[in-house]
Amino acid sequence: MSNPTGQTPPKADIALLLEGTYPFIRGGVSSWVHQIITGLPDYTFALIFLGGDRAHYGKQQYELPANVTHLECHYLMDTHAETRPRPSKGNRQAFQAQRELHDQFKSGTPVPAHVLQQVFADLGDKKGISREDFLYSKESWEMIDDSYRRFCTEPSFVDYFWTIRIMHAPLFQLAEIARNMPPVRMLHSISTGYAGLLGAIASEQRGLPYALSEHGIYTKERKIDLSQAQWISDPTDQVSGTLDDQLGYIRRLWIRFFEALGRLAYQQAQPIVSLYQGNRLRQLQDGAEEARTCIIPNGIDPARFNAARLARPYATPKVLGLVGRVVPIKDIKTFIRAVRSVCEVMPEAEGWIVGPEDEDAEYVRECKELATSLGLDNKVRFLGFQNVNDILPQLGLMVLTSISEALPLVILEAHAAGLPCLATDVGACRELLEGSGDEDRALGPSGAVVPIADPEATAREAIRLLSDQELWHKAQTAGLERVKRYYTLDSMFDAYRNIYDQHLSASPEASR
Repeated sequence: MSNPTGQTPPKADIALLLEGTYPFIRGGVSSWVHQIITGLPDYTFALIFLGGDRAHYGKQQYELPANVTHLECHYLMDTHAETRPRPSKGNRQAFQAQRELHDQFKSGTPVPAHVLQQVFADLGDKKGISREDFLYSKESWEMIDDSYRRFCTEPSFVDYFWTIRIMHAPLFQLAEIARNMPPVRMLHSISTGYAGLLGAIASEQRGLPYALSEHGIYTKERKIDLSQAQWISDPTDQVSGTLDDQLGYIRRLWIRFFEALGRLAYQQAQPIVSLYQGNRLRQLQDGAEEARTCIIPNGIDPARFNAARLARPYATPKVLGLVGRVVPIKDIKTFIRAVRSVCEVMPEAEGWIVGPEDEDAEYVRECKELATSLGLDNKVRFLGFQNVNDILPQLGLMVLTSISEALPLVILEAHAAGLPCLATDVGACRELLEGSGDEDRALGPSGAVVPIADPEATAREAIRLLSDQELWHKAQTAGLERVKRYYTLDSMFDAYRNIYDQHLSASPEASR
């Protein structure tokens, strides 16, 4: 059939912009993406996956649903064949727009629309700033040299120069991805960072509506990645000036870079979705316009866990379970140390670590060696990836020792399966365990909240919950009721269906 509009028919309704997650990594965000795709079968999705180093990703971990019509993968750390340096002056007007953009970032005010339009149009364009211009032109050199002299306080010029190159090189790849993206009717990024910037560029270039969802705050998580040791030694879940001081100039430069990417995404996206009030407040602090923000909690289908709840034995198993990836941000070592303290009081107790072990082999080795050194070879079990429905009835307590979380699905799943939880005071964990409003709090606690990186406090609360059956059953009842009232899949799907319908009804039939 001919197309009377002369436009290319859309490849999909929605392009999902995914950084380092679905469909190659299992876990919270990827599970959520799979839920959205399968739960909203009336929409078609094109997946744009952005990874770092190609070697860090193996085979797909999810079978793509039928309503996924396109998947393309890009690896931002892939080496590009270096061209022979060729002297050039560079486009002074294009580089001046870049200077204006950086000045706006430093002032903390929104970037004027005309500056943003010019910067995105110039990026990667031979008539603007090509990759070669960025690498070799006189204008690029002068801009880097000027910034170093005006702002840099610590490292050598060589370190600063190469950091700027590594930091900005992926932007030219993002511009190319945006220009070659398949025809879609709207964009939906599941983070800020490079994926969020891709959404901002494509939205500006193609005139497409753009929605942004943040499970965790990207800049906070990157700060944790850059300073894992300092973060654990300072057990708070707030990004502090003290931590900024500890990071060093180059690391602070990276954080400011990601903050700038976030502000560009916030300026282009509507709505800007967070999972809970704490993260929404952080978005406002980082430059999001309040009127564009909203909260949509994660949800689950409680009925899916009925069998797991009914399979639970009468006597509460003395088994502490941690369901999650074996990576530093989950602070598996605190869990192992807590299990040792629990076993001193309850010799029959065990600790099960249930989750993939393929992301950080060195950390997995360290965790296993720690368990051995503490004499826990027969007490701490590393079970790898498992069907969570099979595991939940065998646990007496779900434990999260993470140093950062958003709204963890594993707590909702545990509650639906009749399992109280113990979690660090991060993200929405306190709301999930104690309630977020008067009516919610009236249900009572569904577990306990403990400080970050505190194995003794974790062990104390675990012993208290496992030793008092009346307390344990009250927590079980509260958790199940909380999930049924406030955290269902249907409510989450309805909220995103409204967003998609609103944007798609106003969207062009295909991208420009």
